[in-house]
Amino acid sequence: MKVGGEGFETRIVNGTLHVKAESAMLGYLNAPSPFTKEGWLDTGDRVEVDGDYIKILGRESDIINIGGEKVYPAEVEAVIQEMDNVAEAVVYGEKNMVTGNIVCARVRLVQQADPREFTKDLRDYCRARLNAHEVPIRVSVVPDVQYTERFKKARVLDQE
Repeated sequence: MKVGGEGFETRIVNGTLHVKAESAMLGYLNAPSPFTKEGWLDTGDRVEVDGDYIKILGRESDIINIGGEKVYPAEVEAVIQEMDNVAEAVVYGEKNMVTGNIVCARVRLVQQADPREFTKDLRDYCRARLNAHEVPIRVSVVPDVQYTERFKKARVLDQE
């Protein structure tokens, strides 16, 4: 996407998007200021720049570290969403003593399917399109919508 306009500036610091605007929020209630000393808002979004365009890879807080390799849940979710019969997918990390984390996915299907067969198909599909460390290790087929009341993906559940 292209970002900017009159009274709006952007910069990338260590792969993270910072913005400065004439009209900006003051911050979050009861939270540390998200602004730098120079007045830039640190969005927490990891990005790549391609000319005048910015590609948002994901939130810094959502990145899964697998033995030093970075996995962006949104990229894995996009691949899973390409599959037939997938209504929605949420990708998240779980702690692992060997690699630090593993990639996990919760998937809601359009129509019921055998969970074991679907998991096999999902892994095969992902292996053909993603790096090996990005392929979900744990896959759960779930019946419910996976968004919070604010329509954010529920990457962490209370019972996890």
